[in-house]
Amino acid sequence: MTKADNMLSILWMLRSGRRMTAKQLAEKLEIHVRTVYRCIDSLCASGVPIIADSGPNGGYRILEGFSDSPLLFDGDESKGLIHAAVFAREAGYPHSEALDSAVDKLKRYTNEKQLDRLERHGGGLSVIYPPIDGRYRVFLQMLEEAAGQGRTLEMEYDPGKGGGSPSRLFDPYGIVYWKGSWYAVGHCGYRGEPRSFRVDRIRALRETEGRFERPASFSAKDFLLGTLLPDSGSEGLETVRITAREQVLNELCRHWLFGHALTERKPEEAVFRLEKSTLNTYVPYFLMPYGTALTIESELLVRRMAETTSRMAAYYETMLTRFESGKDER
Repeated sequence: MTKADNMLSILWMLRSGRRMTAKQLAEKLEIHVRTVYRCIDSLCASGVPIIADSGPNGGYRILEGFSDSPLLFDGDESKGLIHAAVFAREAGYPHSEALDSAVDKLKRYTNEKQLDRLERHGGGLSVIYPPIDGRYRVFLQMLEEAAGQGRTLEMEYDPGKGGGSPSRLFDPYGIVYWKGSWYAVGHCGYRGEPRSFRVDRIRALRETEGRFERPASFSAKDFLLGTLLPDSGSEGLETVRITAREQVLNELCRHWLFGHALTERKPEEAVFRLEKSTLNTYVPYFLMPYGTALTIESELLVRRMAETTSRMAAYYETMLTRFESGKDER
């Protein structure tokens, strides 16, 4: 018999509920007792909660209730499930309670040594996200279930520009978690086209009797990135070459905007294709913390950096003058 056959035979004999010694197992299978020890070790490593009782009436047995456990996970799979539950819970995943229940079930069918290992791994990972209120979680669950069932929802949405927007029918094709926020992607009945919506700006969701079929080739993730990231063929792009130490450039390229706009990379040089509108607004403020660590080859961006830093310096100079005037008066 192969090792796998021996392991399966030992598993079935122990699942009968009887306590059996290594010698008894070896005699039943007509194998060496050392082979039994190796099979027991392999079964424990794969997640089977085998208990070894010492003494005159000792032997091996399986933790009571193990027969109710539908799956076996090895150590890395168990650790991955526990860590996934931590991430999901903190990120507001709509079915995190079900995932926590699965983790509790996993822990229920483990022996003391396995449980201690799982608890140590679970306590070794922390995730920090903004707090998520109960309504937000309810909306995420409604959107995910509607996407799976093909059910149309009625949505009230705040676009964040002051004031509300008309109530609309919405066919959710999927939900996407990106950069700390959840997005709902689907067909907007008000606009008559696919749109993406920030879930934290949804004011109300209601189920309807409407049904829809999601396009077979539609990708919610690709659609969202296509709306948030610049079009590589756009004429409104500027080539920006930045020279810096390798570690500095590595950090810069981790940012979503720069990472997706990267066109060429060397150890101490990176070339980006960035929208001119972001160079005039967002990018200068993002690059300020890097100070003089960057050498930038883009007249447009350098000009905007100079203007922005000068305006900020003037602002704080004015503030400093007020402090000094107050000291003179005293």
